[in-house]
Amino acid sequence: MTIRRSWTREDHIVALYLYQILPFGSFDQRNADVIKYSSLINRTPSALAMKLSNLASLDPIIIESGRKGLSGASKGDKEIWEEMNTDWSKFSIEIEETISRLVQRNPTIIEDPFTDEDDEIPTDTDFTGKEKTVETKARVGQRSFRSAVLSAYNNQCCMSGLSVQKLLIASHIVPWKDDPKIRLHPRNGLPLSMIHDKAFDLGMITVTNDLKILVSKKYHSKDDEFFNSSLLRFDGESLILPNKFSPLPEFLERHRDEIFESKAA
Repeated sequence: MTIRRSWTREDHIVALYLYQILPFGSFDQRNADVIKYSSLINRTPSALAMKLSNLASLDPIIIESGRKGLSGASKGDKEIWEEMNTDWSKFSIEIEETISRLVQRNPTIIEDPFTDEDDEIPTDTDFTGKEKTVETKARVGQRSFRSAVLSAYNNQCCMSGLSVQKLLIASHIVPWKDDPKIRLHPRNGLPLSMIHDKAFDLGMITVTNDLKILVSKKYHSKDDEFFNSSLLRFDGESLILPNKFSPLPEFLERHRDEIFESKAA
């Protein structure tokens, strides 16, 4: 008689990490990442793939889009999903610490995905007088945030479609410094090319609640061919839509109200 092994917290965290980094259509037992991470937690690829689909059944973005996962989400799935959505910052750090710990135990299965030192900590972040662990945890959480935001848009800029990852930024809708509770929430992020990220941070462009791009009228009359081709031509166009983690309207409203340069020059 086969004894069914319960899913541990570590198992759930690995599944949630994969849910963050894989596009919705990649929850398949033949997917290379599903195979590697299932081995990391001593599960079958089919069991991990099914867990990903069960998690999708809890995601309001998936449900609203009409794409449904399986309906077998367990009590444990629901509890850890709620915990993740209650405190993204805390949970993002736990995800990365858990993955790194499991990789250290099993270094031949997979490389640690959180070893890239080019972390996107905003340049205005001030760690003066704070413990080194504060800076370290911020960097750890930011890596998870980037993975979740980019994967939701199939690793491309949601405005231009640029897919060179080294040129992409996981941009914060509500700035990093303004609200620590949501700074690592993937629904507070947009994947943008470096130029669009800078323009978004400066309030030259913004996004409406129905995910259309607005370029500030302050710059509409500028006789700048590069500006017109790289930014102004997107005015009124729709974003490339995410497959999950769609930006929350209240975050977009804060950007338009507090950052966007809405008035003409």
